[in-house]
Amino acid sequence: MPTNEQRRETAKRKLERQLERRAAQERKRRLFTIIGSAAGVVLVIGAVVATVILTSKDSDTQASADTPSPTSAAEPTPPPGGSGLPPFVAPADLGADCQYPASQGEPASKKNNPPRSGKVPTEPAQISASMETSAGNLGLQLDNAKAPCTVNSFASLAQQGYFNDTPCHRLTTSPGLSVLQCGDPTGKGTGGPGYGFVNEYPTNQYRPDDPALQSPVIYPRGTLAMANTGAPGSNGSQFFLVFKDSQLPPNYTAFGTIDATGLATLDKIAAGGVVPGDRGADDGAPKTPVQIKSLQLD
Repeated sequence: MPTNEQRRETAKRKLERQLERRAAQERKRRLFTIIGSAAGVVLVIGAVVATVILTSKDSDTQASADTPSPTSAAEPTPPPGGSGLPPFVAPADLGADCQYPASQGEPASKKNNPPRSGKVPTEPAQISASMETSAGNLGLQLDNAKAPCTVNSFASLAQQGYFNDTPCHRLTTSPGLSVLQCGDPTGKGTGGPGYGFVNEYPTNQYRPDDPALQSPVIYPRGTLAMANTGAPGSNGSQFFLVFKDSQLPPNYTAFGTIDATGLATLDKIAAGGVVPGDRGADDGAPKTPVQIKSLQLD
């Protein structure tokens, strides 16, 4: 017969599981789909703030916020509400078990081999990469010390030439979200490598039941981050490059930074404008087509 202590422990574990399930359901309910998807409107401290969530599925489009075109100032003014990315605190299991399961019903858009799974190193802390595009060059620093599973995937795809000769299919130039999205060989916003993986920094700096996980933060100008569908484990090959401070919930893995040359290239692309579409005048394909000629590790 179980003791009182054992019964209390059993009840405690049951309650924890219930709270985890409820938190997961609440997160799923609150997510809006976009980049490759759409824009949403978020209430922040009593004010309505236009916030676009980056996804890797344009077919999930809901609606687009009507926002003016941005400037390309070197030090843009942050959107209202939110704050910067949280300080990084390395999780105890960082890089200990990176998994890349096959995406159900979603074959690879371009042939590739999934990256190695299991434990991956967090050193070197930074890995340099060069992205040559039809609009100019971008130097990237991949943050292996903060997002080793993400960098492991990105580096693997780059080494296989997965990104070469692929378009950057989406440009968003609103005050709250100013990014160029790339990494889909189909150019439609629905493609990927045929596998997925979970979020890392800054998502892993929050408890799953922490309300702050749903509150907007600022992804600073110069951030390199992953797009996803909003579903757990839905990172793939699509990524976005932030050319002006952008407001998003911390559900997109920031895995690197863009150098000054790259930011100048992004500013030039943004200044060229957006092809108006069903998401609005500031969210669509770049007017000047952007093709990745090569993306390789230095």
